[in-house]
Amino acid sequence: MNDLDPRRRVLAIGLAGLAGFVDAVGFLSADGYFVSFMSGNTTRLGVDLAARPERALVPALLIAGFVGGVTAGAVIATRAGARRKRAVLGLVALLLLAAAMLRGQAPAALPLALLVSAMGALNNTFLRDGTVSVGLTYMTGALVKLGQAIAAGLLGQPRPDGWIHAALWGGLASGALLGALAFVHVAGWALWLASGWAVLMLGWAWRLES
Repeated sequence: MNDLDPRRRVLAIGLAGLAGFVDAVGFLSADGYFVSFMSGNTTRLGVDLAARPERALVPALLIAGFVGGVTAGAVIATRAGARRKRAVLGLVALLLLAAAMLRGQAPAALPLALLVSAMGALNNTFLRDGTVSVGLTYMTGALVKLGQAIAAGLLGQPRPDGWIHAALWGGLASGALLGALAFVHVAGWALWLASGWAVLMLGWAWRLES
């Protein structure tokens, strides 16, 4: 985040919000499993293997779908070159639109697979030397950096970049709140709202790379 200009920081925060929104919708519709937070699904996998092995297939498939989405997004990002942001976000938007269209029209597992693949692909938006430079669907790293910035301030070594990590976490948290509210009050529209959000982010990325 520290190396991004203000417009790219806005994009990163907006995409973290999208990830939070989609993860909240997925969490509420998938019996407490996640579509973007694979650390949580890994814990659920361990718990299910120990306590109810018949359920362990669910988190295992979600993790596999996420890795598949990351792989597809990485291939597309590499081939798109300088236009990778618009290419990756185009894929994310298409997957979310497909999930919205299939909700209620196909077995629940299919829209869920599309959601988890979209969230995997999303992490290829910000790359440096072929690796992820800004994690958009997980905030542990951002919170660690925020804590380190606070510690530096307490020690009289101000680090002005602390707010950036707080803003990234805030984007995810705000998106999760909005996603939960959307699912509770307008469940049928929740994925369409996520799709519209993704299209808006695609438009922002298009401007950045034009």
